[in-house]
Amino acid sequence: MSLVTAVCRVDRLLPDSGTIGVTAIDKRPVDGRVRVRPLGLYADVQADRKHHGGEDQAVYAYADEDAEYFAASLDREIPPGLFGENLRTTGVDVTGAVTGERWRIGETLELEVTIPRIPCGTFARRMGVDKWVRRFTEEGRPGAYLRVVKSGPVAAGDPVVVTYRPEHGVTIGEVFAGLTPERARAVLESGERLAPKVVRDVSKVLARSSAAASS
Repeated sequence: MSLVTAVCRVDRLLPDSGTIGVTAIDKRPVDGRVRVRPLGLYADVQADRKHHGGEDQAVYAYADEDAEYFAASLDREIPPGLFGENLRTTGVDVTGAVTGERWRIGETLELEVTIPRIPCGTFARRMGVDKWVRRFTEEGRPGAYLRVVKSGPVAAGDPVVVTYRPEHGVTIGEVFAGLTPERARAVLESGERLAPKVVRDVSKVLARSSAAASS
């Protein structure tokens, strides 16, 4: 069964050596139900709003199964919230989710999968693992950002149901790894709503392909 196993939001802002000076990556599980609105979970924040947050990155979900993989690989626990996620799930193929697919969580909340998480220097400093950005990228288990289609509460134990999946079939994992021209064309021509970042990425792929073909 597909479930939310933990709901996480910022515990406290931490000092960070990056350009912002602080980070809100320290997410930790909370008890009870938390309201989710278009810009994310109630009482959650993002310190670097240029690169994080906004409607297409309102909620970040990460799978227990992928966390367990990293726990075994790193020989350390990966508790909910360590990667900065808002939702930890089980039984949900988060990286295999199709961009644009929709999840109903609990009775009311509806979310739409948008883009993969791109690892950054803040994440690397959080983990303290040598060459973490490259390692995380090469493993291809980024988790997914989601936008809020319909606001509602969420709590650990809520079921996750996929209510819609676009026919183009392009997954978060594919977007993260880099699309081929054929897959880029499929998602761009699908007629589905796409996050601006996906549009930019697929447009670049197709532009490069066109330039190569004409040279």
